[in-house]
Amino acid sequence: MNRSPLIVILTTVFIDLVGFGIVIPVLPFYAEGTTFNATPRTVGLLFASYSIMQLIFSPILGGLSDKYGRRPVLLISIIGTGIGFLVLGFAQSLSMLFVGRILDGITGGNISTAQAYIADITTKENRASGMGLIGAAFGVGFVFGPMIGGILSRWGIQVPFLFAAGLCFVNAVLLYFRLPETVTAHRPPEHSAVQGRGFNQLIASLKQPRLPIVLTIYFLSIVAFSIMVTGFSLYTMFRFGYDAQHTGYLFAYVGIIAIVIQGGLIGRLVKQFGELPLIVAGCLCMAISLFAVPFVSPAAGGLAGLLIGGGVLSIGNSLATPVLTSVASKTASPEQLGTIMGVTQSTASLARAVGPSLTALLIASPIAHPGADGQSHYMSDHSLFVTFWTGAAIMFVAFLLAFYFSRVTTEQSVHPA
Repeated sequence: MNRSPLIVILTTVFIDLVGFGIVIPVLPFYAEGTTFNATPRTVGLLFASYSIMQLIFSPILGGLSDKYGRRPVLLISIIGTGIGFLVLGFAQSLSMLFVGRILDGITGGNISTAQAYIADITTKENRASGMGLIGAAFGVGFVFGPMIGGILSRWGIQVPFLFAAGLCFVNAVLLYFRLPETVTAHRPPEHSAVQGRGFNQLIASLKQPRLPIVLTIYFLSIVAFSIMVTGFSLYTMFRFGYDAQHTGYLFAYVGIIAIVIQGGLIGRLVKQFGELPLIVAGCLCMAISLFAVPFVSPAAGGLAGLLIGGGVLSIGNSLATPVLTSVASKTASPEQLGTIMGVTQSTASLARAVGPSLTALLIASPIAHPGADGQSHYMSDHSLFVTFWTGAAIMFVAFLLAFYFSRVTTEQSVHPA
């Protein structure tokens, strides 16, 4: 692998996820401040708007990169992301917050283009290691993002957004001068950036014997985890009175656990216990954590309870998610692998749009917080329980499906037809 373009691509992915992570602990405090006076539901919609736009525009950006080249699409997208953060940082109205998040989501769907670039510059033998490096950059960026956002908020709630914008523009300069093009008129793309995203391809891939149930478990797991990510800052602000800085530290703690497991332990655990038991255990851990976390308060568990609950959730997600991706890849023949991975990524993108949207409906909905007039205006303990328990119920369904899938697969391996 040519190290120079690889470093630029990994930096792009890292900065994308740092920017995404910066927003997580800061946006709820920013939006609910006196300038905007947003409700918890509006905060959930702000999170959802990014994911929905990313879901819609990721295949569009990928198609443009197949046609016009990876370099211009990556350059324009990273500049657009920087502009989106500037809009957030200088916003004077709630509508401008939505404009910033929507613009960031539109231009933030460049991960598939980055993956396609890696496929262009790698051989079949080292492509897996190249994709693994993207996963590592993804994980490290998510760890540092919330922590950076929390620390920078000490100097002003807008500062994290302006810092993220600066990172994007520095990366754009690096990309412009250091990233060569891999798609030209004489060299078609080695790997389409939209592979696996077409409806016909999706239907065809679901005819694989084990893939539908694997993708269902994967989808439910990411929906539930997205519910936690969206609602956690609101939870710590309402229940503990934490600011963005302290919530950022908690997200960094969750991310560090994920890096330790996915980066160093998951291979050993798979060898010792097998893939299917890890999926079952991971789903169960997530369900238990989401059920228990709403009971934690300053008087019941305190910070130790938060650390235990967040740690168990991170362990469960780190066990289930990468192993589900591995199992999905093994359902395909070599010539179908790109399509299956594309469908898996699409499933994850859809789940990241559904999770925040569901949180927006639950966290301040009448069923979660019925007021005297039958309407919902503010967060309450009841709304927290409804929101997190919905995530727990989703994960319990995923656990049951994983347990069933494990039993059936084991029986088929012992007694093949």
